[in-house]
Amino acid sequence: MDVNEFQQWVKEYYEHRGWHDLDIFIRIGFLAEETGEVARAIRALEIGRDRPDEEAESLVNKRRALVEELGDVLGNVIVIANKYNIALEEVFHSHKEKLLKRYTID
Repeated sequence: MDVNEFQQWVKEYYEHRGWHDLDIFIRIGFLAEETGEVARAIRALEIGRDRPDEEAESLVNKRRALVEELGDVLGNVIVIANKYNIALEEVFHSHKEKLLKRYTID
């Protein structure tokens, strides 16, 4: 699936579930929450959780958790982009152009 197909799929899925029309500030809150969950997943991968009330997870499960949380962040980014009619391809190209202008590649 390419990025455009995925962006459209997310749009249709979120619309079907009634999640697409949430207030943008609620959506930003969800994005912030999911970003925190990415941080927690990375912490588990890098240094562990070190809590006696949690069972140790395998590397495979920790990686799977990070993939899942990155997907949740991406889903929220896509909903925000869709709200403002911004294609992810445009975001990718804009970001690449900004970085290439800002930093030279040796």
